Amino acid sequence: MNKNKFIRNLPLHIMLLPALTFLFIYNYIPLVGNLMAFQRFNPVRGLFRSEWIGLSNFRYVMLMPGTFQVLWNTFYIAMLKVIVGIVVPVSVALMLNEMRNIRYKRAVQTIIYFPHFISWVILSGVMVDILSPSRGIVGLMFQALGLNAPFFLGDPTIFPYTLVVTHSWKEFGFGTIVYLTALTNIDPTLYEAAMIDGGNRWKQTLHITIPGILPIVMLMSILSMGNILNAGFDQVFNLYNPQVYKTGDILDTLVYRLGLVDAQYGVATAVGLFKSVVSFVMLSISYALAYKFTDYRVF
Repeated sequence: MNKNKFIRNLPLHIMLLPALTFLFIYNYIPLVGNLMAFQRFNPVRGLFRSEWIGLSNFRYVMLMPGTFQVLWNTFYIAMLKVIVGIVVPVSVALMLNEMRNIRYKRAVQTIIYFPHFISWVILSGVMVDILSPSRGIVGLMFQALGLNAPFFLGDPTIFPYTLVVTHSWKEFGFGTIVYLTALTNIDPTLYEAAMIDGGNRWKQTLHITIPGILPIVMLMSILSMGNILNAGFDQVFNLYNPQVYKTGDILDTLVYRLGLVDAQYGVATAVGLFKSVVSFVMLSISYALAYKFTDYRVF
């Protein structure tokens, strides 16, 4: 029976081979490079002949000035992104669900979904122009009102929130699709019963729509825990500058500067390995919680 099933699914297994090969080459083979976290890595001597120094690189990272500030920045920015990344898409999905003009609804969906496909390399240039206090649209608006325009990309106090807002603007359209799909699974007869009982649109939303998508909201929130140390390298790297290192520097940008700029390969690998271990633990916990509270399972 199992043999027949395998033969029947053989074309599907063959179809997966290129993807599995790609995954093995670019995701599993590079794991050998984690050995550098325990070495005083020398590019001339290579990975297997460099001096072994145990946990010295991790000790150096812990004693390095600013390490805990970078860790806090990563956690804080990622948490804000997770929270806003749940609240905004849910709110927009609820509003789109109330639209009766299908063409207008589809047009809005397309418009808000489009920024998801634009890379941060391009969007960072757009944001710099828009948020410039002297020549950007936002700066000119403040000047027209007789106010001093805040330096969104240069003020350490404002910069983390600028990251969160711009990230939300780029990605909330993609998140909205998940909740719109969940809304389509709500039994329409519940709304009909509510109308018969005299429930208005607000009451229907409060007592039917929101409870109907609450399991999906819980699932997405729990699964987001796995990304608690992923504050978004592409975005931060393209938007930050030395003026905002205090509040904008994250683990990924620290790894970049240590490894590729300062050539401290072992120390950079130690930071990256620490982040990977913490992310793995958080991801395991998130999947366990998702299975317990929402009966979600990967396999």
